[in-house]
Amino acid sequence: MAKHILITGASGFVGQELAAGLLGSSLDYHLTLTDIASPKVFPSADPSRITSTQTDLTDASAVSVLLSTQQWHAIYALHGIMSSHSEANLELGYRVNLDAHRHIYNYLRTHQPGTKVIFTSSVAVYGPPSTAGPARTFSEATVPLPQTSYGTQKLMVECLLNDLSRRGLLDARIVRLPAVVVRAGAPTGAASSFMSGIVREPLHGEKSVLPVDKNLDIWMCSPATIVKNLIAIKDIPAEKFGGLTRTVNLPGVTVKLTDVLEALETVGGKEARGFVEEKVDPVIEKIVLGWPERFDISRALGLGLSQDGPLIDTVRAYAATLKK
Repeated sequence: MAKHILITGASGFVGQELAAGLLGSSLDYHLTLTDIASPKVFPSADPSRITSTQTDLTDASAVSVLLSTQQWHAIYALHGIMSSHSEANLELGYRVNLDAHRHIYNYLRTHQPGTKVIFTSSVAVYGPPSTAGPARTFSEATVPLPQTSYGTQKLMVECLLNDLSRRGLLDARIVRLPAVVVRAGAPTGAASSFMSGIVREPLHGEKSVLPVDKNLDIWMCSPATIVKNLIAIKDIPAEKFGGLTRTVNLPGVTVKLTDVLEALETVGGKEARGFVEEKVDPVIEKIVLGWPERFDISRALGLGLSQDGPLIDTVRAYAATLKK
């Protein structure tokens, strides 16, 4: 019997990569992909195992229609307005990043209680590095102090899901993602978008702007490891999370942006490095300076999640996709 999995925000890069990973992980899965416009179905996918549909998740009635079509094995809630856009448009950010989630979880707790929900949160729920104390290392026990509307909205959804899980109404798994590097495709509205852009565009022979100080440290992870951990966390027994929180900081690595530029030059040569223009954008830099840099990932490793590999391997893996 098919196990039905829903991915919201499935037009995005992580949604597309996750869909491919899930289909490859089990022949039992049937995926429903939804977004504000019907997500594309990648050519290698078996069309009999994918349903693609358009849904305005800010409309509670549209959410009810979507969710009533199946008994869901799991739901990946990936949709959202990214950090820069959330800061620029407060009302839209709250409609998409908070209200749409409430519509989904209100339906599920009423009509399909106990549904497994994997919510992709962000390290933007934290404050600047100094808020972690002398060690400057963040963990799930560190008090969140979001410095953006995006981080605030993510934290509000985390609290909602933790409460519904505590009550036994949902089985939530909340994962705080590092910056995902290298994202394929077009730039996004995320403040971290430049991190992929300073690798992706130069390897395509195009110019890119580094809008922050190149000596800043960034917490990041490769797409392959993100997808691997998103799939794995779905199958971890609920009791392993303990009773206090369903929140987990996904493993990543701390790198200086100078390290990213060096990896770009190693893989793409001096010509590729020359396509990067260093031009500080005070708005972007202010957001980035509010992000933590280092994490204690012992909780994630204790749950059996995977660590990321060296930065140079990530850049080489992206370059290899271009040759294909």
